[in-house]
Amino acid sequence: MSSTPVSSKASLRGRIPKVPFWGQILLGLVLGALLGWAAKSGDIHWLEVTLGKIGDMFVQLLMVVIAPLVFFAILVSITNLRNVSNAARLATRTLMWFMITSLIAVLIGLAIGLLTDPGAGTGLTAADGGQPKKHGSWLDFLTGIVPTDVITPFSKLEVMQIVFMAVVAGIAILQVGAKAKPVLDFSQAALELLQKVLWWVIRLAPLGSLGLVGTAIATYGWDLIGKYATFTADIYVGCAIVLFGVYPLLLATVAKVNPLQFFKGAWPAIQLAFVSRSSVGTMPLTQRVTERLGVPKEYASFAVPFGSTTKMDGCASIYPAIAAIFVAQVFDMPLGIRDYVLIAFVSVVGSAATAGLTGATVMLTLTLSTLGLPMEGVGLLLAIDPIVDMMRTATNVAGQSVIPIIVASREKILDREAYASATASPLDQTERPAPVPVAAA
Repeated sequence: MSSTPVSSKASLRGRIPKVPFWGQILLGLVLGALLGWAAKSGDIHWLEVTLGKIGDMFVQLLMVVIAPLVFFAILVSITNLRNVSNAARLATRTLMWFMITSLIAVLIGLAIGLLTDPGAGTGLTAADGGQPKKHGSWLDFLTGIVPTDVITPFSKLEVMQIVFMAVVAGIAILQVGAKAKPVLDFSQAALELLQKVLWWVIRLAPLGSLGLVGTAIATYGWDLIGKYATFTADIYVGCAIVLFGVYPLLLATVAKVNPLQFFKGAWPAIQLAFVSRSSVGTMPLTQRVTERLGVPKEYASFAVPFGSTTKMDGCASIYPAIAAIFVAQVFDMPLGIRDYVLIAFVSVVGSAATAGLTGATVMLTLTLSTLGLPMEGVGLLLAIDPIVDMMRTATNVAGQSVIPIIVASREKILDREAYASATASPLDQTERPAPVPVAAA
């Protein structure tokens, strides 16, 4: 019985094009939109339920590893700073640029909101939305950082409390020194294990995108987007200006690197953030692409996890600025200069309240409570939140990679050759075994 030669099989495999990861996600988005539309227009209940289950399972898989991932990533990143010269200077510069870009983003959001009047003429009232499940206040924000025990933050996914414990543990390890090496070794091993598990979850992103987008369309349909058309467009335009305008301008003028090269290298993380709507869930990929863009691993392992919980230009700057104007106009409560200054202050200082999780409801309630606007306004935006959150999170993640590049360039530790050659997606590359030497005949 004849069989196909091995070389022919290999040749056949070589002729089958491999769909890149971004293409798989794009395919998932398109199929999800089509299936969601079919479920909505045809009233196909089982299809809507199936799409919802697929999307929920993907998000649950992300969430199950987030708590320990954040803890060990922050802990290890704190200890890694000892291997970086001028660590305090790097940390200070990173925080400074976080605040600068947040201020730029919130000013863009305010300008767009004032120009377009997103809440005017919508006909919406408080009865059109539900009450938010979580509220934010400055007292809750400040007191909520310190945990009451070590279990609750992990079980209830209180990310800022987890960050607090990780920072304390990391500093303690540095102070104890050699005696704490077993704990540090365990933490590094646990982090690698969690990242490996998360890579497996990330591979499911095309299916997750199909379920999440399909559910959004099947549940809300296109009519909802029509009611919030101006608001939705404002969020996407504002995020696009920051993502494709502000960041490239800073890269070109401050970091003095090619902005197009940044998008070639960082695009895998940006597209995953768009689908998953979780900065923390995207964190390992964000760190990998940042390192591939020439940022030293020791610094990237600090800056990216730190940014994943505090650097939120989309969720904490653009969104609350436009949303506050939207709510004020819906309830006919005019805002003044003082209110706009408060919005900017809350966005720059309170961005850690978003904590890198899906959604920015807590940040919005913090902004509205500071301005004295009704909390019912948050309920109006809950329905549209999944749609605008995709673009917000993509902007967040891009900023979390841009800032380390800027700081590394300014501190002259950026590997410009690595930056110039970072074109391939990490998810598209597979480990190839080393060639076996052939003995001479």
